[in-house]
Order: sequence, then C-alpha cells, then structure tokens
Amino acid sequence: MLRRLPRAGAAAPPWRLRPPPLAAAAARSVVTAVPLAHVEVGGCGDRLPLVLLHGLFGSHGNFQAVAKALVRRGSGKVLTLDARNHGGSPHSPLMTYEAMSLDVQHLLTRLGITKCILLGHSMGGKTAMTLALQRPDLVERLISVDISPISTAPVSEFSAYISAMKSVKIPDGLPRSVARQLADDQLRPVVQLPQLRQFLLTNLVEVEGRYIWRVNLEAISHHLADIMNFPAFRKSYPGPALFLGGSNSPYISSKDYPEIQRFFPKAEVQYIEGAGHIVHQDKFEEFITAVLNFLPPP
Repeated sequence: MLRRLPRAGAAAPPWRLRPPPLAAAAARSVVTAVPLAHVEVGGCGDRLPLVLLHGLFGSHGNFQAVAKALVRRGSGKVLTLDARNHGGSPHSPLMTYEAMSLDVQHLLTRLGITKCILLGHSMGGKTAMTLALQRPDLVERLISVDISPISTAPVSEFSAYISAMKSVKIPDGLPRSVARQLADDQLRPVVQLPQLRQFLLTNLVEVEGRYIWRVNLEAISHHLADIMNFPAFRKSYPGPALFLGGSNSPYISSKDYPEIQRFFPKAEVQYIEGAGHIVHQDKFEEFITAVLNFLPPP
C-alpha cells in the first residue's frame, strides 16, 4: 500500500543546470569517466529507456529482477549498471557523485541515448539526482529510491564495515562455500545483521584461486564523506521526480521535504508500507507497481 503526498510547487525554469563555478572547475580538472559495465533488457522500442543505478557495495545484479519485471509489464528497455569501483566496472581512486554522474553520461552517449528515465537506490539515487541537476536534458523523469538530497548515515558506521572487510583473511584454494562461511564468521562481530553480511559477501570473488573483494575498498573508504553527503547545487531540476521510500526506513523523512522541494519542485513522495531501506527487495510487487504508475504513458 502506498502513502502518497501531493506534488509540491511549480516547475523550475528549464535552463541547463551546473554546479557552482569553483566546483565545476575542480571537477573538469580531475574527473575522467570510466566505461561502466552494464546489462540491457530489451523492452518496447517506442518507450523511453530506464536506467537503474544500484547502491553502495551493490551491483547491477541488485536490479536484474526489477528490470525483467518492468519489461514484462510493458516498459521500454532497461539498463542496469555497475558503478565505478563496483561489480564489473573499472576501479578508480575517485568516488564522488560528480564522477559517477559523468560515468553514466558517457555511457548514455556511447549507447546513443539522448533522454532516459533515471532510477537510483541509495548511493545510486544520489548519483541520479546529481545527473538530473547537471544535465536535465538527459533525464525525462527521476526516481530516487529511499534517499534524499541530504547527508545520510554516519561515516563511522560504513567505515567500520570497510575495516572489517579489509581484515578478512581467507586461505587460497578453498571451495567457494567454505570461503564465504569463513568470511561471514570474520565479519559477524562488526556486521551483526545477517542480511547485511550476505549482501557484502556478494562482493567476495575468486580470482585465480585467491579470494578478493571486487569493490574498491580503498577508494570507497577515502570518499565515504562524499558518498554520505550530497553536492552543492544552485539550481533545480524541472522535470517530474518521485521519491519512493520504505515506511520502515529513516532515509526519507518529513524533515527532508524542504530540500527535496528546493532541488526538485515537481517532486512527489511515496512510501511503501512495510518496506525498509531496500524497498525493491522488501516489497517487490508494490515497488514495481509504483514505478510503472510513475512512468509516462505509452
């Protein structure tokens, strides 16, 4: 069941949006896009493509079931991406939202996509918001899943997870099931939620008989403050925006509404009852229905 708040405010002027001049200059001097790994699920050719962005420590696989369900129910083609330093995408020492936005922009250009519907969860939601604010011409509408354009969880919490992951020691040559159990046992004192441990363990991969983390823990650790915060912007995104939260999650609260409305004047906020932070996992069918209802008509 969805609890809906009314659309807020009027449309902002449709001028091209940029970060503050100093931030833009800094970004131009240091940011280089990396080629993102991605998977495409074919859909209706006459509808806009959807681009799905996962959260921290995730990968494109987090949204594969969602992509297939959306296409089955009539959406355009759906792209699921691996963010830089995640999944099959290249590693880079830089891990800011400006950099992650640029990666997506370059992928869209490479694929010949001039406009899309952008959906992101958590870190991916902030990347999606950043891209929409920088390049509104590329984003027909925006869906941010359980995240607001504000500072979120304390850095210390995730820093502890990263330290625990770095300290995992697994002998070479072990069967995968044994290696995962050993890593799980070593993570347990710090990462106490079994579901979170299993999520982190999706990043444990075997390479030539050795077990390593496929996420770039050094880059993520160095940029944790950037990931937990949100870039400064002076303008707003003029298109439709949906902030889709879980009713049991604290990540979109009423205190966030002023900032949401400032950046996204056409935003509406919905909550899916009984869902936590990973809305699309906790309430899959309700999530799919909410997304489909927000898409433009065929």
